Amino acid sequence: MDFPQRVFSGVQPTGNLHLGNYLGAIRNWVPLQDQAETIFCIVDLHAITQPQDPAQLRAQTREVTAAYIAAGIDPERSIIFNQSAVAGHSELAWLLGCYTPLGWLNRMTQFKEKAGKQRDNAGLGLYAYPVLMAADILLYKGTHVPVGEDQKQHLELARDIAGAFNRRYEIEFFPLPEPQILGAATRVMSLRDGTKKMSKSDLSDYSRINMTDDADAVALKIQKAKTDPHPLPDSPAALEARPEAGNLIGIYAALAGVTVAQAVDRFAGRSFSDFKRELADRAVATLGPIGAEMKRLMGEPAHIDAILRRGAERAHAIADKVLADTQDIIGLLKP
Repeated sequence: MDFPQRVFSGVQPTGNLHLGNYLGAIRNWVPLQDQAETIFCIVDLHAITQPQDPAQLRAQTREVTAAYIAAGIDPERSIIFNQSAVAGHSELAWLLGCYTPLGWLNRMTQFKEKAGKQRDNAGLGLYAYPVLMAADILLYKGTHVPVGEDQKQHLELARDIAGAFNRRYEIEFFPLPEPQILGAATRVMSLRDGTKKMSKSDLSDYSRINMTDDADAVALKIQKAKTDPHPLPDSPAALEARPEAGNLIGIYAALAGVTVAQAVDRFAGRSFSDFKRELADRAVATLGPIGAEMKRLMGEPAHIDAILRRGAERAHAIADKVLADTQDIIGLLKP
């Protein structure tokens, strides 16, 4: 069965949206609006798998919405909404959970990493996170999902769950969603440690460039970014043993719209101080207008809330029918 091409993806509203979120995800979503139907969610139900302050959660949901719009996602062309506004996400997650063997969930590496030694004290929500992610996608019969490398395993599980449901009822009802790993900088690393991913949760604000940082903050963070004592290399292969250099060159390449090889050719043999000045100029030119627009939008919370309400209405128009059809296939009685 050929399913209409529909893109679904989302970001957690956990604060401190940063350059990695922009280069690895949000920026790459913008051109997809010309290629398919696009649905971009603020996944607040996923966020509460970790403790959240209620007021901050609401504010951060608005911040992610503002980031989407400021980066170029058009709420008229795409559906933008917060996940909890469509109850079908939770209901479909329960239904799909009934077709998900525990063995599949036990293989999920992200749960093991986040739960760590406190696995027995971890919440069910964290364990069942991948099933909710599958429901997010399948509730809209999403066919393509832009994801980072760290979410590929969860998307593979979503495909397995969709296939298990289809086989159980001998019907090609859910598509098997395809991953889309887009852009040159799919994995932006910390400015303080090139072996660790840039993260919202890192205690050091100097480890990341926030999307709302002003020009001075961006320049200072790049100036203070960890490097090594050697000049920049003359080949991409030489970056493999130099994680901080590789990270900064990768960021430059993504911002400049060139390949890593082209960036290496441009800066080969030059000092980090020269390179960092050009990198800072690129970062400020890109993020400055986005950050300013985000701040303007966040100053109009009623406007953001109206966009989310309209997006939820449009999401319901798709989700309600898919959920009803799922219930009917299973045999759930709706008097």
